[in-house]
Amino acid sequence: MIFAGRRTRLRAPPFSRPASLSTPAVARAAEPTSLPLRAVALMIGSACSFGVMAILIRHASHSLHAFEIAFFRSLFGALATAPLLRNGLRSVHTDRLWFYVMRCAIGTVGMLAGFWAIAHLPLAQAIALSYSSPLFVTIGAVIFLGEIVRARRWSAVFAGFVGVLVIVRPGTDGFTAASLVALLAAASTGTVTISIKFLSRSDPPDTIVLLTTWLWVPLSLPFALAVWQMPASSQWPVLMVIGVLGTLGQYFWTHALRLADASTLAPFSYLQLVIVSVLAWLVFDETLDRYTVLGAAIVIGASLYIARREARLARERRVETLSAKAEPQI
Repeated sequence: MIFAGRRTRLRAPPFSRPASLSTPAVARAAEPTSLPLRAVALMIGSACSFGVMAILIRHASHSLHAFEIAFFRSLFGALATAPLLRNGLRSVHTDRLWFYVMRCAIGTVGMLAGFWAIAHLPLAQAIALSYSSPLFVTIGAVIFLGEIVRARRWSAVFAGFVGVLVIVRPGTDGFTAASLVALLAAASTGTVTISIKFLSRSDPPDTIVLLTTWLWVPLSLPFALAVWQMPASSQWPVLMVIGVLGTLGQYFWTHALRLADASTLAPFSYLQLVIVSVLAWLVFDETLDRYTVLGAAIVIGASLYIARREARLARERRVETLSAKAEPQI
């Protein structure tokens, strides 16, 4: 263009370029998140805490009912949360108390079923079945959250339940009804996992840990009283350590997820199965059977795929949201 004797180069308006390429925030959202070493350390700490706790639960179950052990896990676990009360009662302030009660009631069922399964199933099998929880999370997200699940994730869910069948082996001599209790624990855990998506939007991790641990005490007490037996003096230290390890594992897990995506940390959480298998072999002379190994590999693979797929879809949704915000208003 010639204007006032000078040649001027026409430039395209900034909104003619794709927003996803011109906005740094969108570019960052499209990139996979880095993996902080602290998050890895916390998740490994969580896996170790829960793994050793499972061994101690089995040890204590030789003389105490699993329901009573679950109560003492809650009681001593609640006492172990005292350092989190650095801000006094403000640390447990929430506007969703009844939601916590409902969530913890379901969580109590899962805890009781999980402890009972650890006491009556081979330890590696009980832990392997607990890894089916993400399969129930996917189904629950469709039912309760209205989430749209495509063919790929449904295929992973189907494959995961094939792995569960390999572990459980219904219709064979290796089948035991106790494995169904382990699946009940996994389904309850999946329901609790869905509920935490709501709580994490308004409440900090310390509040979630505190209220969850405290509410477990009165909710688990009636079940313990039904089978009550006064622990021997030698059992009290074991019960105390079970409570502390349970709270530590939950604390490490909650804070690890603040630093990195669950899909990125998931492989480190499965370290619990390795820890339990090795310790069960050393302490109780339990050996892994090929069905548990194969089934666990299928379940873990399906769970990892679901987690990765959900993380990818979440990043794509963030990119679409930021791109829409970046588009100029004409």
